[in-house]
Amino acid sequence: MKANSFHACATCIHFQAKKAKKGMQYRCQRLGFDTRPNYQFNCWTPKDHVKKLMTKRIEERKDESCS
Repeated sequence: MKANSFHACATCIHFQAKKAKKGMQYRCQRLGFDTRPNYQFNCWTPKDHVKKLMTKRIEERKDESCS
């Protein structure tokens, strides 16, 4: 799995999800406009738990290649 496969708005520290009368509203706090969980922008900053998961996956790939 590629590390950038985690890259999506929903995994960014600036992603906000709010329940609205007409369903969910997703917004990028940094950019200031509506977005979707699966969208991708170049300003992506992953949440801490996503960084840890990315590091874990990279380490797993390294271990597999050494076997």
